[in-house]
Formats: sequence, structure tokens, C-alpha cells
Amino acid sequence: MAGNKNLHQARTGKTDEFYTQLSTIEDELRHYRQHLKDKIIFCNADDPAYGEDGHDQFGDGLGGYTSNFFRYFQLNFKQLGIKKLIATHFDPNKPTYKVELEATRDKDGNITTPDIVKTPLKQNGDFRSPESLALLEECDIVVTNPPFSLMKEYLPLLVSSGKQFLILGNTNHITLKECRPFFLDGACWLGHNAGHFWFKVPDYYENKDTDFKFDETGQKWRRMGNSCWFTNIDIPKRHQPLDLFAKYDPDKYPKYDDVADAIECSLCKDIPKDYFGVIGVPISYLAYHCAEQFKILGLVTPTVDGRTKYKRLLIQRVQDEKVGV
Repeated sequence: MAGNKNLHQARTGKTDEFYTQLSTIEDELRHYRQHLKDKIIFCNADDPAYGEDGHDQFGDGLGGYTSNFFRYFQLNFKQLGIKKLIATHFDPNKPTYKVELEATRDKDGNITTPDIVKTPLKQNGDFRSPESLALLEECDIVVTNPPFSLMKEYLPLLVSSGKQFLILGNTNHITLKECRPFFLDGACWLGHNAGHFWFKVPDYYENKDTDFKFDETGQKWRRMGNSCWFTNIDIPKRHQPLDLFAKYDPDKYPKYDDVADAIECSLCKDIPKDYFGVIGVPISYLAYHCAEQFKILGLVTPTVDGRTKYKRLLIQRVQDEKVGV
């Protein structure tokens, strides 16, 4: 989300400027290499801003572009066989620019290292601007770290575009009414990695207990819980059924007061293997969901013996011997 501070603070009043670690990107993108070959990749919400002095901040001879998403694709352009990389710079107050790398081949047909082409835009680079929407139409896959506070606008726009995508998000985004239908209907799902991710943040961010730290250079970092990747790219992981070991016991799985015939299961590891009714599970279940094993019925805030639980996904077994039912 580099460079989008003004947009986030002006429109939402929230601090939303997080710089994704290169290792976080590498750990996830390694699972999608076959999907990136010969594709046009668009980073429409992770700023490729270049330092005014051209400072090579990474020391790798590639220049001072701040986005690690841009840097990842730049470093791996030839290896991944990408057709084209596009990234847009955002400035709330003036027209900006886009940067592109496009594959070229030598006389033997080998991809050569492309030069960065910087082209002015007439608008400010906002992902909702007509110019950015035109670039979205041009691309094959969107890979980026969108502003979390704008996810209720960003994800619907992305899904409606019909493009493939791999973006950073938070499991609690499923609770947003604008985003919820996409997870319930199978328009998107979680990628490979989820958990507590560390992000670089500006110095002005307020310290919050153990969620902040400083590295040896004095750089401030913040840990974001429930971080995950959202995608609509089909990956083997989403077809792997969850191993179930627990047995149903009515004393251990109480029924909800306000959801007919549904039982409470507070831990995904405790989903009973021999129960075929409706089960309420934590939102974290999304990281393990296999559509061939369970169907997602909805999202509720249930009560047990008059005590309100946190939001739960309602799931039910798909009776299919191929997934061990």
C-alpha cells in the first residue's frame, strides 16, 4: 500500500499504509508460477513510486522503486515468463504516471531483460479512475496489496472485472456486507498463507504493545493478525479436504439458541467427522475450506445459552465418498 497514505487518511481517517515484505510475497507467489507465464500483471493498488533522487534503496542495481510487489516481478520477470507488468503511482492532488515492463525477445527467441517505461497519466492513479479501470481491462491478473480500509470498494470492483487476482486481505473482510457474498458463493477463496504478517510502517504510526517492533536500522514494523491472501485462481490447496478426527458428542457441541439445529464448534480442528448437520465454525475456517467436503451456508452471530459468540460460518458436509465421508 505504499504511497496511498493521503488517500486513506483523507477519505477514511485511518492509518492504512503498510509495506509488504518481499519474503511475504515470495512465500505466496511461488505457488502460482504456472499461472503467471505469458500473462499481463497489474499492480493497481501498490505504489511503484520512485525516489526523486533515484536512490537504489535495495542495493540491487534496480533503482529506487518502493513497492516490493513491483520489485518481485522485476527481479523474476524472465524466470516467470511474464508478458507484461503494469503498476500505477497514486497522488491525491495531481496527475501521476504508470510504469511498465514488457517482454521482448532476442533473435533466438529468448526473453531479454526489459527496460522500465514510465508514462504520464492524465489522472491521479486511483484504482477507481477511468485510466486505472482501462488498465484493469487490459491485464490478465491483478497482484497487489490494496488498502484494507477500502476493501469493501476494492474487492467488488475486482470480482466484477472478471480478472484473476491474488491480493492481500484480512479474514474479517468476510464480515463486510459488500464482500461477504463472494466468499459464500465461491467467487473467491483464501490462498496458501494466512496468519500474523509483519509490515513496514511509517514512523508516525502509534505503538500498540507487541504489535510493533523496531529492527536494527530503526525501521518500525507492525504485525497484522488474521492476514491472508484472497484469490480466484484455482489451486490444489482448495481441493484438499480437512483431516477430521473428533467424534460428535452433544455435550461438547452445544446447539445455538437462535439458529435451528446448528451446533457450535469453536475450533476448526474439532469439527466432528461423524456429524452431517449444520455446524458453526470460526471465520478462520476459510483457510481450510474444501468445497468438495463442505458447503458454506451463511454467516451468523449466534448465541449459546444466552451468550453471544463471535461471527460464525455455517457449514455442512457434502456427502461424497471421494472426500472421506
